[in-house]
Amino acid sequence: MTFGNGNWPSRESDDALSNLREFGRQWRGFFDSIGPGLLVLALLAAYLASGIFIVAPDERAVVLRFGKAVREAGPGPHYRLPMPFESDIKVQVTKIRKEEIGFETISSGPPARYRQVDQEALMLTGDNNIVELDFIVQYRVQQTPQGTTNYLFNVANQRQAVRDAAESAMREIIGASKIDDALTEGKERIQTDVETLLQKMLDEYEAGIDIITVKLQDVGPPGAVADAFKDVISAEQDKERLINEARGHANDIVPKARGQAAQVVNEAEAYAQVIVNEAEGAAERFIAVFDEYAKAKDVTKRRLYLETMERVMARADKIILDRDTREQVVPYLPLESPLPRRVE
Repeated sequence: MTFGNGNWPSRESDDALSNLREFGRQWRGFFDSIGPGLLVLALLAAYLASGIFIVAPDERAVVLRFGKAVREAGPGPHYRLPMPFESDIKVQVTKIRKEEIGFETISSGPPARYRQVDQEALMLTGDNNIVELDFIVQYRVQQTPQGTTNYLFNVANQRQAVRDAAESAMREIIGASKIDDALTEGKERIQTDVETLLQKMLDEYEAGIDIITVKLQDVGPPGAVADAFKDVISAEQDKERLINEARGHANDIVPKARGQAAQVVNEAEAYAQVIVNEAEGAAERFIAVFDEYAKAKDVTKRRLYLETMERVMARADKIILDRDTREQVVPYLPLESPLPRRVE
Protein backbone atom coordinates (compact mmCIF):
# COMPACT_ATOMS: atom_id res chain seq x y z
CA MET A 1 0.00 0.00 0.00
CA THR A 2 1.41 3.40 -0.90
CA PHE A 3 0.32 6.95 -0.03
CA GLY A 4 1.03 10.33 -1.55
CA ASN A 5 3.55 9.85 -4.33
CA GLY A 6 4.23 6.25 -3.43
CA ASN A 7 6.65 6.98 -0.55
CA TRP A 8 5.84 6.28 3.11
CA PRO A 9 5.54 8.43 5.08
CA SER A 10 4.64 11.42 2.90
CA ARG A 11 4.88 15.07 3.82
CA GLU A 12 1.08 15.48 4.01
CA SER A 13 0.75 12.58 6.44
CA ASP A 14 3.48 14.03 8.67
CA ASP A 15 1.59 17.33 8.87
CA ALA A 16 -1.68 15.55 9.76
CA LEU A 17 -0.04 13.57 12.56
CA SER A 18 1.53 16.73 13.93
CA ASN A 19 -1.83 18.54 13.99
CA LEU A 20 -3.47 15.59 15.73
CA ARG A 21 -0.80 15.53 18.45
CA GLU A 22 -1.16 19.28 18.98
CA PHE A 23 -4.95 18.94 19.31
CA GLY A 24 -4.53 16.21 21.92
CA ARG A 25 -2.09 18.31 23.93
CA GLN A 26 -4.55 21.25 23.93
CA TRP A 27 -7.48 19.16 25.21
CA ARG A 28 -5.28 17.56 27.84
CA GLY A 29 -4.29 21.00 29.00
CA PHE A 30 -7.94 22.08 29.13
CA PHE A 31 -8.96 19.08 31.22
CA ASP A 32 -6.01 19.63 33.57
CA SER A 33 -7.02 23.26 34.02
CA ILE A 34 -10.69 22.70 34.91
CA GLY A 35 -10.19 19.60 36.97
CA PRO A 36 -12.17 16.36 36.98
CA GLY A 37 -14.98 17.73 39.20
CA LEU A 38 -15.98 20.51 36.84
CA LEU A 39 -15.78 18.11 33.96
CA VAL A 40 -18.21 15.76 35.67
CA LEU A 41 -20.58 18.66 36.41
CA ALA A 42 -20.45 19.81 32.79
CA LEU A 43 -21.22 16.34 31.53
CA LEU A 44 -24.07 15.99 34.06
CA ALA A 45 -25.53 19.35 33.00
CA ALA A 46 -25.39 18.35 29.36
CA TYR A 47 -27.06 15.04 30.20
CA LEU A 48 -29.89 16.72 32.14
CA ALA A 49 -30.35 19.31 29.37
CA SER A 50 -31.02 16.51 26.90
CA GLY A 51 -34.45 16.15 28.54
CA ILE A 52 -35.64 19.44 27.06
CA PHE A 53 -37.92 18.97 24.04
CA ILE A 54 -40.12 21.27 21.99
CA VAL A 55 -43.54 20.35 20.56
CA ALA A 56 -44.58 22.09 17.33
CA PRO A 57 -47.96 23.91 17.09
CA ASP A 58 -49.49 21.09 15.03
CA GLU A 59 -48.22 18.32 17.31
CA ARG A 60 -48.81 16.63 20.63
CA ALA A 61 -46.20 14.58 22.43
CA VAL A 62 -46.53 11.50 24.62
CA VAL A 63 -43.95 11.12 27.38
CA LEU A 64 -42.86 7.54 28.11
CA ARG A 65 -41.25 6.42 31.36
CA PHE A 66 -39.42 3.14 30.88
CA GLY A 67 -41.69 2.57 27.83
CA LYS A 68 -44.98 3.34 29.60
CA ALA A 69 -47.04 6.41 28.65
CA VAL A 70 -47.31 8.72 31.65
CA ARG A 71 -48.56 12.04 30.19
CA GLU A 72 -49.17 14.11 27.08
CA ALA A 73 -47.67 17.49 26.24
CA GLY A 74 -49.12 20.20 24.03
CA PRO A 75 -47.32 22.70 21.78
CA GLY A 76 -44.34 24.53 23.31
CA PRO A 77 -41.16 23.71 25.31
CA HIS A 78 -41.30 20.89 27.86
CA TYR A 79 -38.99 18.83 30.03
CA ARG A 80 -38.73 15.13 30.76
CA LEU A 81 -36.15 12.97 32.41
CA PRO A 82 -33.24 12.14 30.08
CA MET A 83 -32.81 8.77 28.44
CA PRO A 84 -33.10 5.99 29.38
CA PHE A 85 -35.59 7.06 32.07
CA GLU A 86 -38.04 8.94 29.89
CA SER A 87 -38.54 9.54 26.17
CA ASP A 88 -41.09 11.32 24.00
CA ILE A 89 -43.02 10.55 20.80
CA LYS A 90 -44.46 13.42 18.77
CA VAL A 91 -47.55 13.06 16.58
CA GLN A 92 -49.12 15.53 14.14
CA VAL A 93 -52.66 15.90 15.44
CA THR A 94 -53.97 18.56 13.02
CA LYS A 95 -52.95 16.71 9.87
CA ILE A 96 -55.88 15.34 7.86
CA ARG A 97 -55.08 11.78 6.83
CA LYS A 98 -56.80 10.03 3.93
CA GLU A 99 -57.44 6.40 3.02
CA GLU A 100 -58.68 5.22 -0.38
CA ILE A 101 -60.94 2.16 -0.30
CA GLY A 102 -61.70 0.27 -3.49
CA PHE A 103 -59.09 2.08 -5.57
CA GLU A 104 -55.52 3.33 -5.39
CA THR A 105 -54.00 6.51 -6.79
CA ILE A 106 -51.05 5.62 -9.01
CA SER A 107 -50.23 9.16 -10.09
CA SER A 108 -51.72 12.49 -9.06
CA GLY A 109 -51.11 13.77 -12.58
CA PRO A 110 -52.35 15.69 -14.30
CA PRO A 111 -54.04 13.66 -15.49
CA ALA A 112 -54.53 11.55 -12.39
CA ARG A 113 -54.31 7.80 -12.78
CA TYR A 114 -55.99 5.21 -10.57
CA ARG A 115 -55.98 1.47 -10.15
CA GLN A 116 -59.12 -0.47 -9.19
CA VAL A 117 -58.85 -2.81 -6.18
CA ASP A 118 -61.67 -5.29 -6.84
CA GLN A 119 -61.38 -7.20 -3.56
CA GLU A 120 -62.26 -3.97 -1.74
CA ALA A 121 -64.62 -2.39 -4.27
CA LEU A 122 -67.06 -5.27 -4.97
CA MET A 123 -69.94 -5.25 -2.47
CA LEU A 124 -73.33 -6.94 -2.16
CA THR A 125 -76.46 -4.82 -1.74
CA GLY A 126 -79.53 -5.68 0.28
CA ASP A 127 -81.45 -6.75 -2.83
CA ASN A 128 -78.68 -9.19 -3.84
CA ASN A 129 -76.99 -7.06 -6.49
CA ILE A 130 -73.26 -6.47 -6.83
CA VAL A 131 -71.81 -2.94 -7.11
CA GLU A 132 -68.33 -1.56 -7.50
CA LEU A 133 -67.94 1.13 -4.87
CA ASP A 134 -64.95 3.44 -4.37
CA PHE A 135 -64.79 5.82 -1.45
CA ILE A 136 -62.35 7.81 0.67
CA VAL A 137 -62.12 8.30 4.42
CA GLN A 138 -60.58 11.43 5.93
CA TYR A 139 -59.59 11.35 9.60
CA ARG A 140 -57.24 12.85 12.16
CA VAL A 141 -55.94 12.17 15.67
CA GLN A 142 -58.43 12.99 18.42
CA GLN A 143 -57.47 16.26 20.10
CA THR A 144 -58.41 15.10 23.59
CA PRO A 145 -56.26 14.62 26.74
CA GLN A 146 -55.80 10.90 25.95
CA GLY A 147 -56.38 10.98 22.18
CA THR A 148 -52.72 10.87 21.14
CA THR A 149 -51.89 8.11 23.65
CA ASN A 150 -54.79 6.00 22.41
CA TYR A 151 -53.75 6.60 18.80
CA LEU A 152 -50.18 5.43 19.46
CA PHE A 153 -50.72 2.45 21.74
CA ASN A 154 -54.28 1.07 21.48
CA VAL A 155 -54.03 0.06 17.81
CA ALA A 156 -50.95 -1.59 16.33
CA ASN A 157 -51.43 -0.28 12.77
CA GLN A 158 -53.60 2.83 12.67
CA ARG A 159 -53.93 3.06 8.87
CA GLN A 160 -54.90 -0.58 8.47
CA ALA A 161 -57.35 -0.31 11.38
CA VAL A 162 -59.10 2.61 9.68
CA ARG A 163 -59.18 0.79 6.33
CA ASP A 164 -60.55 -2.43 7.80
CA ALA A 165 -63.17 -0.64 9.91
CA ALA A 166 -64.22 1.59 6.99
CA GLU A 167 -64.62 -1.36 4.62
CA SER A 168 -66.61 -3.28 7.24
CA ALA A 169 -68.90 -0.30 7.94
CA MET A 170 -69.51 0.31 4.23
CA ARG A 171 -70.33 -3.34 3.57
CA GLU A 172 -72.82 -3.33 6.46
CA ILE A 173 -74.62 -0.20 5.25
CA ILE A 174 -74.60 -1.28 1.57
CA GLY A 175 -75.86 -4.71 2.65
CA ALA A 176 -78.90 -3.01 4.16
CA SER A 177 -79.55 -0.75 1.14
CA LYS A 178 -81.02 -1.31 -2.30
CA ILE A 179 -78.93 -0.90 -5.40
CA ASP A 180 -81.07 2.02 -6.59
CA ASP A 181 -80.21 3.91 -3.40
CA ALA A 182 -76.50 3.34 -3.95
CA LEU A 183 -76.66 4.43 -7.58
CA THR A 184 -79.01 7.42 -7.35
CA GLU A 185 -80.55 9.51 -4.60
CA GLY A 186 -79.47 7.44 -1.58
CA LYS A 187 -75.75 8.31 -1.69
CA GLU A 188 -75.92 11.10 0.90
CA ARG A 189 -77.69 8.86 3.39
CA ILE A 190 -75.18 6.05 2.83
CA GLN A 191 -72.25 8.40 3.42
CA THR A 192 -73.77 9.72 6.64
CA ASP A 193 -74.64 6.26 7.95
CA VAL A 194 -71.16 4.89 7.20
CA GLU A 195 -69.49 7.87 8.87
CA THR A 196 -71.59 7.40 12.02
CA LEU A 197 -71.02 3.65 12.17
CA LEU A 198 -67.27 3.96 11.49
CA GLN A 199 -66.83 6.53 14.25
CA LYS A 200 -68.72 4.27 16.64
CA MET A 201 -66.46 1.32 15.79
CA LEU A 202 -63.26 3.32 16.28
CA ASP A 203 -64.54 4.72 19.58
CA GLU A 204 -65.16 1.17 20.77
CA TYR A 205 -61.55 0.35 19.85
CA GLU A 206 -60.42 3.52 21.69
CA ALA A 207 -58.29 4.19 18.64
CA GLY A 208 -57.96 7.94 19.28
CA ILE A 209 -59.24 8.78 15.78
CA ASP A 210 -61.88 11.29 14.66
CA ILE A 211 -63.58 10.67 11.30
CA ILE A 212 -63.80 13.91 9.32
CA THR A 213 -65.78 12.64 6.33
CA VAL A 214 -66.69 9.59 4.27
CA LYS A 215 -67.10 10.43 0.58
CA LEU A 216 -68.31 8.13 -2.19
CA GLN A 217 -66.12 8.61 -5.25
CA ASP A 218 -67.60 6.22 -7.80
CA VAL A 219 -70.51 3.79 -7.55
CA GLY A 220 -71.51 1.60 -10.44
CA PRO A 221 -72.32 -1.93 -11.53
CA PRO A 222 -69.60 -4.44 -12.45
CA GLY A 223 -68.28 -4.06 -15.97
CA ALA A 224 -70.11 -7.13 -17.30
CA VAL A 225 -73.54 -5.61 -16.62
CA ALA A 226 -72.70 -1.91 -16.83
CA ASP A 227 -74.69 -1.30 -20.02
CA ALA A 228 -77.86 -2.84 -18.61
CA PHE A 229 -77.57 -0.76 -15.46
CA LYS A 230 -77.07 2.38 -17.53
CA ASP A 231 -80.36 1.64 -19.28
CA VAL A 232 -82.06 1.19 -15.92
CA ILE A 233 -80.65 4.46 -14.61
CA SER A 234 -81.72 6.24 -17.79
CA ALA A 235 -85.24 4.88 -17.35
CA GLU A 236 -85.30 6.02 -13.74
CA GLN A 237 -84.19 9.50 -14.79
CA ASP A 238 -86.90 9.62 -17.47
CA LYS A 239 -89.42 8.54 -14.87
CA GLU A 240 -88.36 11.32 -12.50
CA ARG A 241 -88.45 13.85 -15.34
CA LEU A 242 -91.97 12.86 -16.37
CA ILE A 243 -93.14 12.92 -12.77
CA ASN A 244 -91.72 16.41 -12.32
CA GLU A 245 -93.34 17.60 -15.54
CA ALA A 246 -96.70 16.16 -14.42
CA ARG A 247 -96.35 17.83 -11.05
CA GLY A 248 -95.54 21.12 -12.75
CA HIS A 249 -98.60 20.82 -14.99
CA ALA A 250 -100.76 19.94 -11.99
CA ASN A 251 -99.39 22.92 -10.08
CA ASP A 252 -100.43 25.12 -13.01
CA ILE A 253 -103.90 23.66 -13.64
CA VAL A 254 -105.12 22.91 -10.12
CA PRO A 255 -104.84 26.48 -8.77
CA LYS A 256 -106.71 27.81 -11.83
CA ALA A 257 -109.47 25.21 -11.39
CA ARG A 258 -109.73 26.00 -7.71
CA GLY A 259 -109.95 29.70 -8.51
CA GLN A 260 -112.72 29.12 -11.04
CA ALA A 261 -114.58 26.89 -8.60
CA ALA A 262 -114.31 29.53 -5.90
CA GLN A 263 -115.58 32.17 -8.34
CA VAL A 264 -118.59 30.05 -9.31
CA VAL A 265 -119.38 29.36 -5.67
CA ASN A 266 -119.16 33.04 -4.80
CA GLU A 267 -121.41 34.00 -7.71
CA ALA A 268 -123.92 31.32 -6.70
CA GLU A 269 -123.90 32.50 -3.13
CA ALA A 270 -124.38 36.11 -4.25
CA TYR A 271 -127.25 35.13 -6.58
CA ALA A 272 -128.86 33.11 -3.82
CA GLN A 273 -128.58 36.08 -1.47
CA VAL A 274 -130.19 38.38 -4.08
CA ILE A 275 -133.09 35.97 -4.65
CA VAL A 276 -133.64 35.52 -0.93
CA ASN A 277 -133.61 39.28 -0.37
CA GLU A 278 -136.09 39.84 -3.22
CA ALA A 279 -138.36 37.10 -1.89
CA GLU A 280 -138.19 38.50 1.60
CA GLY A 281 -138.95 41.99 0.25
CA ALA A 282 -141.91 40.69 -1.77
CA ALA A 283 -143.20 38.84 1.25
CA GLU A 284 -142.89 41.95 3.39
CA ARG A 285 -144.69 44.03 0.77
CA PHE A 286 -147.49 41.44 0.54
CA ILE A 287 -147.84 41.41 4.29
CA ALA A 288 -147.94 45.22 4.34
CA VAL A 289 -150.62 45.24 1.61
CA PHE A 290 -152.62 42.57 3.41
CA ASP A 291 -152.50 44.59 6.61
CA GLU A 292 -153.85 47.65 4.75
CA TYR A 293 -156.46 45.52 3.04
CA ALA A 294 -157.63 44.24 6.37
CA LYS A 295 -158.04 47.81 7.60
CA ALA A 296 -159.84 49.19 4.50
CA LYS A 297 -160.90 46.61 2.00
CA ASP A 298 -162.66 48.92 -0.53
CA VAL A 299 -159.89 51.46 -0.64
CA THR A 300 -157.27 48.77 -0.95
CA LYS A 301 -159.18 47.03 -3.73
CA ARG A 302 -159.50 50.33 -5.60
CA ARG A 303 -155.80 51.11 -5.16
CA LEU A 304 -154.73 47.63 -6.27
CA TYR A 305 -156.99 47.90 -9.32
CA LEU A 306 -155.59 51.26 -10.30
CA GLU A 307 -152.01 50.14 -9.81
CA THR A 308 -152.65 47.03 -11.90
CA MET A 309 -154.33 48.98 -14.68
CA GLU A 310 -151.47 51.48 -14.61
CA ARG A 311 -148.96 48.70 -15.19
CA VAL A 312 -151.11 47.05 -17.90
CA MET A 313 -152.08 50.20 -19.77
CA ALA A 314 -148.55 51.52 -19.67
CA ARG A 315 -147.50 48.73 -22.04
CA ALA A 316 -150.57 49.04 -24.38
CA ASP A 317 -151.09 51.26 -27.44
CA LYS A 318 -154.07 53.49 -26.69
CA ILE A 319 -155.96 56.61 -27.82
CA ILE A 320 -157.75 58.62 -25.18
CA LEU A 321 -160.88 60.61 -26.16
CA ASP A 322 -163.15 62.68 -24.00
CA ARG A 323 -166.85 61.89 -23.82
CA ASP A 324 -168.05 64.41 -26.43
CA THR A 325 -165.41 63.52 -29.01
CA ARG A 326 -165.93 59.80 -28.58
CA GLU A 327 -169.57 60.05 -29.91
CA GLN A 328 -168.44 61.81 -33.07
CA VAL A 329 -165.63 59.47 -34.11
CA VAL A 330 -166.27 56.63 -36.52
CA PRO A 331 -165.16 53.29 -35.12
CA TYR A 332 -161.83 52.43 -36.72
CA LEU A 333 -159.65 49.37 -36.41
CA PRO A 334 -156.15 50.26 -37.67
CA LEU A 335 -153.98 47.60 -39.20
CA GLU A 336 -150.88 49.35 -38.01
CA SER A 337 -150.34 51.13 -34.75
CA PRO A 338 -151.29 54.82 -35.03
CA LEU A 339 -148.79 55.72 -32.40
CA PRO A 340 -145.19 54.52 -32.03
CA ARG A 341 -144.71 51.98 -29.29
CA ARG A 342 -142.90 53.42 -26.31
CA VAL A 343 -139.89 51.40 -25.35
CA GLU A 344 -139.65 51.07 -21.64
